[in-house]
Amino acid sequence: MSTGIWILLLVVALIVGLVGGFFGARKYMENYLKNNPPINEDMLRTMMLQMGQKPSNKKLHQMMQSMQAQSKKEQIKRPNLRSFLSAKLG
Repeated sequence: MSTGIWILLLVVALIVGLVGGFFGARKYMENYLKNNPPINEDMLRTMMLQMGQKPSNKKLHQMMQSMQAQSKKEQIKRPNLRSFLSAKLG
């Protein structure tokens, strides 16, 4: 094969690798953050104490539930690539 074809294949492979790596890393981080939320009840308790509020278990539970509901709502709003492509392609 000629040098031009090898260079073209190299560039195409690089682009495919970058796109695949981006979406793979994005999916991994979404799953990681879903399974390991960045804020837990102990952190909320500490933040409330620093703000001068007395945290009750009921209030902490309500705050955690509202944060999880907000997270789920944001995930529903954002369409994924597969549903976007299926809608566009028929």
